[in-house]
Amino acid sequence: MSDLPPPRSWLFVPADSEKKIDKALQGDADAIIFDLEDSVAPANKKFARDILKGLGARDGGPRWWVRVNPMFEPEHREDLKLFGNAEFEGIVLPKAESAEDLVHLSHSTGSIPIHAIVTETPASLFNLGTYAGTQAPLAAMSWGAEDLSSALGARSKYDRDGRLAFTYQMARSLCLAGAVAAGAQPIDGVHTDIRNLDGLKEEARAAASEGFTGKLAIHPAQVPIINDAFTPSDTEVARAKAIVDAFAADPGAGVLDVGGKMVDRPHLTQAQNLLARAKR
Repeated sequence: MSDLPPPRSWLFVPADSEKKIDKALQGDADAIIFDLEDSVAPANKKFARDILKGLGARDGGPRWWVRVNPMFEPEHREDLKLFGNAEFEGIVLPKAESAEDLVHLSHSTGSIPIHAIVTETPASLFNLGTYAGTQAPLAAMSWGAEDLSSALGARSKYDRDGRLAFTYQMARSLCLAGAVAAGAQPIDGVHTDIRNLDGLKEEARAAASEGFTGKLAIHPAQVPIINDAFTPSDTEVARAKAIVDAFAADPGAGVLDVGGKMVDRPHLTQAQNLLARAKR
């Protein structure tokens, strides 16, 4: 697994569009997900793989991941052949239903890191606790509402106030808890209204506050907003450092007064995690 900080922004790029790929490679996303699944028509799958085979060596810039087609679909095995190119850091597996899927995948791919999209089928919601303790090289978990709402036969995934309906809020929360329990990076799902950047900002900041450490993007304009939301501010870093320093000075303490506020060991853990994310 990579020693680099976990990506804040994960930008989906259709793997059959050389123009969009070139733009993404020059952009500020921490990671690119070259998409061979939903954004590529069946007739273009082979063409998309040929483009990825011709990318050559990665020269800095975003880290490279590939979303393959779901397991047991005809294109899946052909997609896995791309990972003979060491420049691809990991596999994004759609429609993962349990840790068993990841173990099955790793039998073919070995130690290549896996970013699993874990809420796209109804069955997947019952298995989000299975990822803890998996022997598969699980690096990240993200959630998705689009495929789930389609599978459920929903008319809309939003309530009357325009917020995510309960089912999708539940899926999101279970993804967060499941990822943390598994020691994987929790990734928030996509913001599909690409023109509503203010809405994206609010959504990304809320996700960061809840414990997500990155977010999926579907347009380059979303990347700077996501990067900003998941980058600890100077004030947050200073506060976290003060907590860490206070416990370092008094290692036997259970509770301390730091800046007029009582902090305990869970606050210390939060501060250490924040400082680790701030090291970019």
